[in-house]
Amino acid sequence: MILFVNSLTVIDFSYLCNKRGAVGESWIVDLTLHGKLNEESMVLDFGLVKKQIKGIIDECIDHRLAIPTGLNGTVSEFDEHKTLDCTFGENNHLAMSAPHQAYCMINADEVTVESVTEFLIATILPKLPDNIEKIELSLKPEHSQSFYYHYSHGLKKHDGNCQRIIHGHRSQIGISLDGISMPRLQKEWSQKWEDIYLATSEDQINAADLKHITAKAGDVCFAYTSAQGYFEMAISESRCDILPVDTTVECIAEHVAAQIKAQYPEKAVKVTAYEGVGKGSISYV
Repeated sequence: MILFVNSLTVIDFSYLCNKRGAVGESWIVDLTLHGKLNEESMVLDFGLVKKQIKGIIDECIDHRLAIPTGLNGTVSEFDEHKTLDCTFGENNHLAMSAPHQAYCMINADEVTVESVTEFLIATILPKLPDNIEKIELSLKPEHSQSFYYHYSHGLKKHDGNCQRIIHGHRSQIGISLDGISMPRLQKEWSQKWEDIYLATSEDQINAADLKHITAKAGDVCFAYTSAQGYFEMAISESRCDILPVDTTVECIAEHVAAQIKAQYPEKAVKVTAYEGVGKGSISYV
C-alpha cells in the first residue's frame, strides 16, 4: 500500500559549495510511504506523518548549514561548539563557530538534491513503525514566477532556529514602480544578491575579537550571543552585504524599497520580498 503527502514541508537551509560558498536554499518536500496496513487500517496516520516525519526533517537539516565531506576545508568539534574553516571559488574564505545544532553533516562530495535525499531517508526510515517498508522523498525548489536570489543570514533576536548564524533561503523578489512590474530591477537585485550573506551592521566586530576562528585578509567578521549560544563568523567582504537593519524579511523589503525610492523619488515603489516559499513581506514607499 502507498501513502503520499505532497508539500509536507519546506526545508529552509544553507549549504556549502566549493565553488559558490554558502548557498541559501528552500526545497519543497513531497513524501511517499510504502508499507502494510496497521491495526488502524492505515499505513500511517496523516497526523503522525505531518508531526513525526516533518519533525525529523526540521530537527536534522532545517535552518542549519549543511556541510559535505568533500568540503575544501575543515570542521573541528569541541564540547559546546564546532568550528568551520573553508575556501571557495576564487580564493574566497568562510569561517564559523556555532553550537553543534547549527550544522548538518552530509556524507557526500557535494550537497545536492540527491545527497540530501539519501541523508534524509537514512535518517527518517529507522524512526518509523515496522509496517513501513520504504519511503521516497522528492525535494524541489519552488517554480519561480519572477527573479530570485539565494541568501544566507542569522537573526540574533529570534527565539527559534533563525538565530543560527548561517542558514538561508531561495527567495523570489517582486518590484514595481507606479504599479508596473519592473523585471529589470528584479534582475538587478537578484544578481546583486546572488549567493550572498546578508549581515547586520550592529553584529560586526573586529577580527581580533573573534574567539574561536581566525579571519583572513579581506574578511569581515560578525558575532553575537543568542538563546542557543555564541555564534561568530568571518567571510570575504565581496560575498557579504552589510545592512543597517536586521535581516528579517520585513527589514529586507523595507531596505530594498528605500534603495529603489532613492533612485526613483517620483515613483510609487512596491517591493515584495520572499523568505523561501509562500511567505514574505511587502513594503510600499
